[in-house]
Amino acid sequence: MKYRPEKGAYHCRRRRIVHSSLLKLAVVLSWIPFTVRAKGKRFGKMKAQFEKEQSESGEFQRQEDAFRDWISSDGSTDYPAVADRYHLYISLACPWASRTLIARKLLGLEQIIGLTVVDPVRDERGWAFRDPNSGSYRGAGSREPFASTDPINGFHFLAEAYDLTDSKFDGRATVPVLWDKQARRIVNNCEDDICRMFNDAFRPLARNKEMDLFPQDIASEQEKLSAFIYDKINNGVYRAGFTTRQHVYERACDQLFDALDQLEERLARSRYLFGTRIVETDWRLFCTLIRFDVVYYIHFKCSLRRILDYHNLQGYLIDLYQHDGIAETVDFDHIKRHYYMTHEKINPSRIVPIGPILDLAREHGRARLGAG
Repeated sequence: MKYRPEKGAYHCRRRRIVHSSLLKLAVVLSWIPFTVRAKGKRFGKMKAQFEKEQSESGEFQRQEDAFRDWISSDGSTDYPAVADRYHLYISLACPWASRTLIARKLLGLEQIIGLTVVDPVRDERGWAFRDPNSGSYRGAGSREPFASTDPINGFHFLAEAYDLTDSKFDGRATVPVLWDKQARRIVNNCEDDICRMFNDAFRPLARNKEMDLFPQDIASEQEKLSAFIYDKINNGVYRAGFTTRQHVYERACDQLFDALDQLEERLARSRYLFGTRIVETDWRLFCTLIRFDVVYYIHFKCSLRRILDYHNLQGYLIDLYQHDGIAETVDFDHIKRHYYMTHEKINPSRIVPIGPILDLAREHGRARLGAG
């Protein structure tokens, strides 16, 4: 005897089939918002790039900097500002680390503070002291042994520096790191602090003593603008890129582009953020702008507009890029390989885009502007 479903069961199944078909059709024709579609079970639960730094509401909450000791020039701390005692570990891909590299370059501290650059491709073991040209395109995570490029400690991974400083540290080992060769520990891993110490404590040792990235006469206003740029732009692109929630992403993007619009208007009247002089806040902004069209517009989906679409911001970016010594601090190969090959939750294929083409050598037209 053949099984025949009851009439009620048949109609119930039929309704499910019809409903499913209509839902698929609605999705295709965009009859229902993506924010509603994204709640469907078939999408599954998305994992955050850094799960420990993701709130319940889907917000990316960056971990606090763990080491905040201070270098002084007056003997007030345990870390005196002297030549050849400290070493800077950075990634050319990282905007936070790049800002410390720029400060070191502008102040002329290359002979005072050493430098080592990590491989841009990072795996679950963290930043590696590996030759960036040794074949990391083949994929981070390879367990094959490699020669350390760290001339100070022979570390293979930056995490070793964190462990040696504090064996109980269980967060992400981030760049930049300012290392004390004498005490054999991390002094500071906060880019804000490092830039300030380079500017203040190391000034007597600097080659370019006239350079002042933190002028006292604008200290209050500079601090306020720097905080705004950090929250809405520097970290704003990460809040958009690292969230797994649509509404959180949209809110972060709204705040990001509103902030860019405000700076576009400000830079219509002034060559730099504070008139005709370049301060640390300019370089803070620069480190995000230079990565924006190459990475954040595509990879983090900050795609409302490119920096290229902003007349003043684009000119300002080119102006800063053409400043003496700055171009050599920017490595687009490192930048692209890091983001596209490291963030596998965002880019599972790990394919690195071949573009965009940026013309950073053209005339910027900013010299005509005065103090604002």
